[in-house]
Amino acid sequence: MVTKLPKVDVVTIGVGWSAGIIAAELTKQGKKVVGLERGKERKTEDYFMAHDELRYAVRHEMMQDLSKETITFRNNDKMRSLPMRSYGSFLLGVGVGGSGAHWNGQNFRFLPYDFELRSKTIEKYGLDKIPADMTIQDWGITYDEIEPYYDQYEKMAGISGEDNPLGGRRSNPFPTPAMKKTEAMRLFDEATKKMGYHPYVQPSANLSENYTNPDGISRVACQYCGFCERFGCEYGAKAEPGVTVLPVAKATGNFEVRPHSEVRRILYSNGKATGVLYTDLTTGEEFEQSADVVVLSGYVFTNVRLLLLSGIGRPYDPTTGTGVIGKNYAYQIRKGRATGFFDDHKFNNFAGAGGLGMIIDDFNGDNFDHTDLDFIHGGMIILGQTGQRPIANNQVPSGTKSWGKDFKDASLKYTNASLTVSGEGASMAYKQHFLDLDPTYNDAFGDPLVRITFDFEEQDRQLTKYLAEKCEGILKEMGANHVDVSGDLGPYNVAEYQSTHNTGGVIMGADPETSAVNNYSQMWDVENLFVVGASSFPQNAGYNPTGTVGALSYRAAEGILKYMEKGGSLI
Repeated sequence: MVTKLPKVDVVTIGVGWSAGIIAAELTKQGKKVVGLERGKERKTEDYFMAHDELRYAVRHEMMQDLSKETITFRNNDKMRSLPMRSYGSFLLGVGVGGSGAHWNGQNFRFLPYDFELRSKTIEKYGLDKIPADMTIQDWGITYDEIEPYYDQYEKMAGISGEDNPLGGRRSNPFPTPAMKKTEAMRLFDEATKKMGYHPYVQPSANLSENYTNPDGISRVACQYCGFCERFGCEYGAKAEPGVTVLPVAKATGNFEVRPHSEVRRILYSNGKATGVLYTDLTTGEEFEQSADVVVLSGYVFTNVRLLLLSGIGRPYDPTTGTGVIGKNYAYQIRKGRATGFFDDHKFNNFAGAGGLGMIIDDFNGDNFDHTDLDFIHGGMIILGQTGQRPIANNQVPSGTKSWGKDFKDASLKYTNASLTVSGEGASMAYKQHFLDLDPTYNDAFGDPLVRITFDFEEQDRQLTKYLAEKCEGILKEMGANHVDVSGDLGPYNVAEYQSTHNTGGVIMGADPETSAVNNYSQMWDVENLFVVGASSFPQNAGYNPTGTVGALSYRAAEGILKYMEKGGSLI
């Protein structure tokens, strides 16, 4: 029997960055918001003295239980899809704070080019530059339009950084200064300047100094302990929903978080969402939570899957190219890199922070000429110093024996004398890359799992090789005595960790025929349903997605308030 609960103004599905930002903004305006989260509640105290690499980084303490719900994967539609039963290519966070609790804190604004990718590419290089099966789209919003929301997000999170010489304009400086520049970063800075490039310190959600944000939330500076990615921050120095926006929402008295609540369906009638059906995972009871506005703010796969399970929106058909739900799934290109081994330098590689590093954007977006290249877009090149923990870091030069005295000697010699420079490339959308419901495999409730159909394309192979060559050149200029290069890209392998930067499936645009949401993240087909997150990206840029998710969330919050006042489509 389903228990019907009293109606609220807004219900969010998931309680991560998007839901936290929206809840904070709406509850400050007196709106009653309920946040449903399948995982447990979390607080900073949970992470005290928890620098346990085995527990968190290897055994994935903060991640979703794949035995109960996972994804299935295939490279193409001629293959049988199979479930991912152990973590590999990406990590699916669970619990209050979502993936925002265990992220590194690497924070970026996308380039102006990213938001008008298709039109700008055609304008400069012609339509023939875009392969026939590549389905990239403009976002339906420009950089100048989204810039104020980037600014709002950065002030809330206290983002530390310095201006990107090749980035979009900023209406305000970063709220906190750039993080400390280590010896490795100094070498990268000097070498890339000599090469004519434009280095800058990476924007970081790890605070460079104590900071109080516009909501009155005070946090302390980063300690450079090196335990950011896959870990919660015991200092609260890393911006995450639990130490920024969620306390603001809770303080209003208008926000309720319900952990251990698995949303099974979005309820829908007469063209509008009426609420959600969820199961209390502690008791097995089912509840119906009615709401005037439903905000689908889960991870990419959750957003797509719930829409398909609920029968909302037009499922994407890769054969005809029609439909929008599941369309334009994209990932991140992270295989182009080089590792340098130094005989004359020592670095404190054990120390670091998730967002500590130096970057150049000379080969990102359209900051370089693509006329004679077999790919579009590009990626940032980064020397990151996230902290080398003891278990998963043991780099030795190629040609070293993999066991015995030689291996041990090389391991000790290069523990603090090796550096990796990496390319993080954009991932373009293709007709044959999509998300749908698996016809065979179900979750613990008997509902179909979401299925990924994806593989690397020639675009990705060419981009990987190009970025790897640039990384190699930088390390040689830095003085590395031996450089190993990784520039060959084989088929996509879901079993090998690459990044958790999945995007697309409920994409944003200006045309209801080719997109699922408008630039307020409001569904074209269901005016009181807002779908917020990286699922909105029509393709992925050469950066980490979180900063853009944050900006879109602030815009969505503004849109929801407008909708609650006037109703109807916002565009």
